[in-house]
Amino acid sequence: MHLKKVTLLPEKYPNKEYYPFNLPTFHETKTIVFQAPVSIFVGENGTGKSTLLEAICRKCDIHIWRSLENTRFENNPYEEALYRFITVEWMDGVVPGSFFTSERSQEFARYLDEWAKKDPGMLNYFGGKSLMTQSHGQSLMSFFRARYQKKGLYLLDEPETALSPRSQLELVNLIRDMGKAGHAQFIIATHSPILMACPDAKLYNFDDIPVKEIDYEQTDHYKIYKRFMEDRTRFL
Repeated sequence: MHLKKVTLLPEKYPNKEYYPFNLPTFHETKTIVFQAPVSIFVGENGTGKSTLLEAICRKCDIHIWRSLENTRFENNPYEEALYRFITVEWMDGVVPGSFFTSERSQEFARYLDEWAKKDPGMLNYFGGKSLMTQSHGQSLMSFFRARYQKKGLYLLDEPETALSPRSQLELVNLIRDMGKAGHAQFIIATHSPILMACPDAKLYNFDDIPVKEIDYEQTDHYKIYKRFMEDRTRFL
């Protein structure tokens, strides 16, 4: 455990009209206390999971990879401002960390190939092979296995996007083992019931206002998948 809790400061929000400050969740939720090495944010799209995840990153001075070619004009000047109105409390001092989204991983893999032209030894960190020569899912698992061996705070936004169910199970086992080892803490936003099933993880439901802990079997994701597997004709 590295990060103890995050506190939101709604009384200091600049307005209530623009996202994310117009979300009731961010007004009614005062604190989220992290009680396990693996914390998972669950809930529907638009409930603020990814937005809070990125705000925690910025508050913890964790770099969020941005490609210059993907920059765009921001119509909403407040879209990335939530970090200015939260506080974070550490257990035993600040630790380094990283932020992952699947959509940016391919960009990183391309840049890594360019860097490796000057320093081929950089690929040793990722199993000695270019991430671009592997399938997207394989390259992600190579990245995860290399990155999460180190002490740190790791935030992942929907990492299941490019992973098969088998790879998701591999990621769950990796996260569980690194969390048990005591050097890595994970905060994950996901729609995957496989990732949500990580042993001993604490789940936080953003469909509740304020955000509350929820048991795995009580999540909508689990209920919908279970009903679908039992009788898919009810949905099709």
